[in-house]
Amino acid sequence: MSPFQYQKALQLHEARHLMFSRQMDATAACHMVGYISDSQFSRDYSNFFGSPPKRDIEKMRGQSQIMF
Repeated sequence: MSPFQYQKALQLHEARHLMFSRQMDATAACHMVGYISDSQFSRDYSNFFGSPPKRDIEKMRGQSQIMF
């Protein structure tokens, strides 16, 4: 993994954390972690995690409710 790919992975993980734990929307989270383009963030997020931000977070929240 190149340094650029590593930095992008860190940004995406942090954005995912913000959206899940602080219930931040994707637009706010992407700007908080340094993305300028919402659409680029959504593309990168989908490629990295396998689904768009909103769908991924909804799935995670549903799974966390089952666990508790």
